[in-house]
Amino acid sequence: MPLYIKPLLPAGSATTADDEAGRMTQMITGYWVTQVVRTAAELDLAGHLADGPATADEIARAGSLHPTATLRFLRACAALDLVTSEDGTVFAATPLLSTLRADRPGSLRDLALWGGMESHWGPWGRLADAVRTGQGQVGPTLGADLFGYLAAHPEEGHRFTAAMGAMTDGVAERLADVLPLSGSETVVDVGGAAGVFVQTLMVRHPALRGVVLEMPHLAEAARSAADRAGVTDRFAFVAGDFFESVPSGDVHVLKYVLHDWDDESAVRILRSCRAALNPGGRVVLAELVVDPGASAGLPPLMDLNMLTLTDGGRERTEDDFEELFRLAGLRMTRVTHSASLVSLIEGVAE
Repeated sequence: MPLYIKPLLPAGSATTADDEAGRMTQMITGYWVTQVVRTAAELDLAGHLADGPATADEIARAGSLHPTATLRFLRACAALDLVTSEDGTVFAATPLLSTLRADRPGSLRDLALWGGMESHWGPWGRLADAVRTGQGQVGPTLGADLFGYLAAHPEEGHRFTAAMGAMTDGVAERLADVLPLSGSETVVDVGGAAGVFVQTLMVRHPALRGVVLEMPHLAEAARSAADRAGVTDRFAFVAGDFFESVPSGDVHVLKYVLHDWDDESAVRILRSCRAALNPGGRVVLAELVVDPGASAGLPPLMDLNMLTLTDGGRERTEDDFEELFRLAGLRMTRVTHSASLVSLIEGVAE
């Protein structure tokens, strides 16, 4: 069967039947792209081309790969603008491929790797079941909840943690641009993984004290990240459960945390934060905000990601966040949009 692919047109553009067939074919085969990108990351194609163009045979020798299969793979990468070639023999990296360089700040390599791993890839294959039942599909696919599975599979767990760090790297500076701080507060990064967000704030504010609350196995990663950022003397890692208690602080930041949980659980987390706020303190969420009137963009698709990968997690509207704050004894004070797709939702104790 011939594969008919034409460049995607913007939604709402005037189209012919052939255009629509081309768009639909790209949608149907979209998972091919995911696995090409994952494979480029796994084989470190960006690293092999870091010093300049190379032939398929040279890349195959460097990576212990099959020469002919490598050439075929490079042709597919060229079709996706990951590499270029003038003669079909010598290939060079593009700026797009360079986003997968492991040695570049903000590298997306770990995100590309985790996006094609079983813990992410498998549940998405059951999206129809998630829509039928309203239930996440990690349990039926993997036999455990997501974090339990990741704990039992260290390689995927490491990639997940690194991928979340990469996502934070991409937005931390932009969020810091719009988060007003006096610079002398204690900021608690609740569920903050290795603490990239709070460490970004600490670098900007030399008197700021930062704390990360996370699961014990992330302690070493958080302390290593603090050391790399040069903020070790002002940083603390606390192992704990945000459903039970949260370290006291002037600002509690929760980045991509509440979207993992159903409303009841989200309220419990917010109540823990409220109980630990210093007088005059505030809670700051960093989340996508769904615009009910918008039909395009990342939030609706990320909402399906949360439907599939969690039991009750979701992306929320401003009204949803305001209600969560109210139920937790907090008052939402403002929503600030950043230069990224992530917004800051702030609240104070009632």
